[in-house]
Amino acid sequence: MPISDFTTTVIKIIKQIPEGKVTTYGKIAILAGNPRSARQVSWILHSSSKKYKLPWHRVINSKGIIAMKSADGKNIQKELLEKEGIEFISDFKVNLKKFQYQPKN
Repeated sequence: MPISDFTTTVIKIIKQIPEGKVTTYGKIAILAGNPRSARQVSWILHSSSKKYKLPWHRVINSKGIIAMKSADGKNIQKELLEKEGIEFISDFKVNLKKFQYQPKN
């Protein structure tokens, strides 16, 4: 089954997030052309990370906070981000001004 243009674009954007940077579900939705689709970005990330080898851990919520529900998931994501040099300003919150990926359009 073919994937939508939106999904293809989301996957491309996520693959471009460099090591040591993060971005948000909403920012990806905006860049992919559908600003109201942050939840769809989350679903794409969840369902496609393994298949497309996406750096899933570099995507966080609009407040700069790791959005995973499970404590184990949050800790794994935080550990992966810290290995890339990302610093946390509280338990699971990243300074977006310092670490948010700003693609060149």
